[in-house]
Formats: sequence, C-alpha cells, structure tokens
Amino acid sequence: MSFNPLRSLSPRSVLPAAAALLVLAAGAAAHANRPEPFGDRVVPGAADASPVSAQSTGAAQADLQVGPGVEAYSPTTGERLWSYRREGATALHLVRVGQDAVVVWDDGMVTAVDTTDHSVRWHRGFPGLADWLRADGEPGADTRTEDERAQLMVQRAADALHPSDDKVNDAFVTVVTPGLLMGFRERDGDLRFNSRPPAGCTFDPVRTAQTDDAVLVPRLCPAATAAAARQQPGGVMVFSLTDRGNFLSTGPDVVLRRLDGHRVSVEDGPVIGSWVYDTTLGLREAACGTAGAPFAAARPSCAK
Repeated sequence: MSFNPLRSLSPRSVLPAAAALLVLAAGAAAHANRPEPFGDRVVPGAADASPVSAQSTGAAQADLQVGPGVEAYSPTTGERLWSYRREGATALHLVRVGQDAVVVWDDGMVTAVDTTDHSVRWHRGFPGLADWLRADGEPGADTRTEDERAQLMVQRAADALHPSDDKVNDAFVTVVTPGLLMGFRERDGDLRFNSRPPAGCTFDPVRTAQTDDAVLVPRLCPAATAAAARQQPGGVMVFSLTDRGNFLSTGPDVVLRRLDGHRVSVEDGPVIGSWVYDTTLGLREAACGTAGAPFAAARPSCAK
C-alpha cells in the first residue's frame, strides 16, 4: 500500500496548521518590533553620511556631544553621523572610557555605548541619582528657574562621573553622589565596588579625583557626628580594581588634584601641607632628599 502524506490531510485539518503558522509569524514579527526595555533607539545621521562611513568612525574620530541623546558628528564635515537616544530620557553628561561613551541620564540611568558601532554595552540603574540630580527639596530649590534647574542637573552629572582608563588592566567608571558610590567595569558594566558613607557623613563628588587605576573620594563627617562615632571629620577613600581599598586620614577640606596617570596631589591645609599619593603603589610618595628617597635617581617621579 502506498502512503501519501498530502492526501492524509483533509481541508479541515489544513486550516489549523495554516493558522498556527500565521500565529508564529505574527509572534516573530512582534518580537522583532517590540520596544527596547530601556527605550534605546539609534537615529540615522545626515542624508549623505553613508552607513559605511558612520560605522567606520571610531571613538577616536567621532566628535561626541550630549542632548537629547549621544550625538556623533564628523570632525571634518560637522555632519551628524548617528544619534543614540532613550525614549523619555535626556542625556546630561558623557565621558570616554576606552572605546565607550559612558552617559548619565536625567532619570538616573548610566549607560555605556560602544562608539565604533553605536551599540549599547550595558545599562545600570543608580539608586537616588535622579533625585540628587534634580536637587528637589534642597535649600533654594523653589527659587530656581527652569534653566537654572537644567544647568544644575548637567553640572551634577559631570561631578558624579569619574572614568579610570587603565591601559594595562580593566578600565572602569565610578559614579559618586553624596550618599552612595558605585564602580562599574567598563567592558561589561560589572559592579566591582560600592560604598555608602557612615551615618551622618557624606561623599563629595566635586572634590573626587581619579587616575588611570583608582578613584579617590573625599568623605566629610560633621564635627558632632564624628565625635559621637569617634570618626575623623575628614578623610579620603581610595578604590581600585587592582588593589585593596585604602583610607587616607586628612582634614575635612582636603583638595585633590590629578598629576598624571597614577599620582594625585593631596593638599591638606597649612599644618599638614601638600603631599603626593601614588595610586599604583597604594602609598604616599616619599619626598625627595628624605631617608625614604636619599637620591633623586631612586625616585624618578620626584623630578616631575
């Protein structure tokens, strides 16, 4: 007996199969066209900027700006190559870390965008960041104009974002607000460290300094709080991906200034004076001519 599978299907049985195929096709189309979970959207650039030229313009070539998203312009023609947007959010500030642009948005999201192909590497939410950017409820908030509020948000976003572009190990970016700091690895957004200040104390994003392999965050504790908890009123917390954390005892008004890829000047008032912290060694740099460095040749950095 011969067997023909086509003859075994009656018209009544073919209809459900066809309907199933239509359902699967509709589901695939809906999946392909579903909104991105974070509102991600890439906007084409100028009409005469070909996809090839837009794709080949790397991080070192494109001129990147913010508002309302990440805008990439040709450094030679000034034409927009591409824009990366997030629906319902406005980009406030970006920094370059490796080949990525790391962006702070007004809704408290932090995003890394690969500038070579304008793809999203990662999104990370930062608790309390949006509230601090808006400064709602702070002294003087009710008297600010809309322009002043917008300017303050942009300034605070810039104060919060601190990149460390380590060429030997993993690059990372640290986001700092008065009540929280978080350090993310650049290549995948992995949370490598986070910290909150002691009760009653705050971090200072404005005075925070970073080198290629570490970030130094001043901590301020009011005198009454410090006395009650037996804590120093000042101090600097040091975070790194390659070394253990460190704490530098300083006064409350310490000023940090990056000198190069691994050295930070620490200015600690007229009594303590100024000294240099080496973030690669994790140590205070010995002064030239002292017992720690009797000859200039022993510490070449002394001549810098």
